[in-house]
Amino acid sequence: MKRFLEQAGIAMTLSVGDVAQRSGVAVSTLHFYESKGLISSTRTDGNQRRYAREVLRRIAFIRVAQRVGIGLAEIEAALATLPANVAPNRADWERLSAGWRAELDERMAQLKKLRDTLDDCIGCGCLSIDRCRLRNPYDKLAGQGAGPQRLLVKRKQRD
Repeated sequence: MKRFLEQAGIAMTLSVGDVAQRSGVAVSTLHFYESKGLISSTRTDGNQRRYAREVLRRIAFIRVAQRVGIGLAEIEAALATLPANVAPNRADWERLSAGWRAELDERMAQLKKLRDTLDDCIGCGCLSIDRCRLRNPYDKLAGQGAGPQRLLVKRKQRD
């Protein structure tokens, strides 16, 4: 592939502006990702950043993971299991996303429960509406822990 691109006159490295345009990510975001070690660049003699084309797939990986709610720290840990200048492939994505499946399932269950139980409530916490599902006379739920006990999906124990 590299040889094909070179023969076609396509540069093997991209400027920060090219990467921003191709990935749909702001230049400042690219600099942030680089400061966090999520992506890397080299410098020209004129001190301009140059990115290998593979960085586009790494950025896509980061953006998709963020979109489904994975935090940057978890993304960073996942990318740390890959060689620094290699684009994640299908097998990498399957392996890494499998590790996030349980957490995503918990988040989805929490969102469904919130959606299904807040139809009469604005969630203000006043507990004064007589039909409010959050109502907690005499603070009986305090013994079950902090937070909105009726709305929380109980976490499954992990090995």
